[in-house]
Amino acid sequence: MTPLLEIDNLRVSFPTTQGRIEVVKGVSFTLGRERLGIVGESGSGKSMTGRAILRLIRSPGEVTAERMMFDGTDLLSRSERAMRPLRGARMSMIMQDPKFSLNPVMTVGAQIAEAVRAHETVPRRALANRVREMLEAVRINDPDRVARMYPHEVSGGMGQRVMIAMMLIPRPDLLIADEPTSALDVSVQAQVLDLIDELIVNNGMGLLLISHDLNLVARYCDRILVMNSGEVVESCAAADLHAATHPYTRGLLAAIPKINETRDVLPVLDRSAWSGT
Repeated sequence: MTPLLEIDNLRVSFPTTQGRIEVVKGVSFTLGRERLGIVGESGSGKSMTGRAILRLIRSPGEVTAERMMFDGTDLLSRSERAMRPLRGARMSMIMQDPKFSLNPVMTVGAQIAEAVRAHETVPRRALANRVREMLEAVRINDPDRVARMYPHEVSGGMGQRVMIAMMLIPRPDLLIADEPTSALDVSVQAQVLDLIDELIVNNGMGLLLISHDLNLVARYCDRILVMNSGEVVESCAAADLHAATHPYTRGLLAAIPKINETRDVLPVLDRSAWSGT
């Protein structure tokens, strides 16, 4: 079966006074209609990888790759105009702190409907029904009332659900979720991730889940890539994460606090173990 997404030697760089600096350094992976997690510390290149796939990195940033294919389409050769039918319609991305990506002067319903109208011509009544059904799918009670609300009138958890609805209503083949629950408390976080997982499985989509939370990604994904300083240092099945062998991954696992913590000092990463310094 042909992979949904094929990335080979992806590099992202930005200019500095000391020359161009690479923030993503030769990342390669494939993704089918499955759930792939990318984990690592802040600044490891996870978000830049996701943005580069959707061609969202603008000048003076520079993106290169030997291969970047989406469902048989060469993303590198497509013009900006040719990318528009793909973004949103077939490839969607939930940004970090998604509630703050909502337009403050448009109602929730109007914004969700706009995600459909940008790619399809749908009669007004059918579109309203589709918005209502999507809000119900993300477990929002009284969807008609919520559709008339503005972003500042909804809670953080509801705002996350609205953004998920907006990204999924065009029925994309690939969803890139960049820390979609980072601003939520644990109980709401679990609800939102269960919802994403349910929609991914039911719709046969591919998921790229970007996070710094190893336990969370291990629970919701099939495979995991571990990134450090712009590079993939380890790849494993989610179920085998506890048996990871790379010193960086072992360091991340050791640094996770436990509810029944008995250690006097929480371990920190020993970067000399893999950096050669």
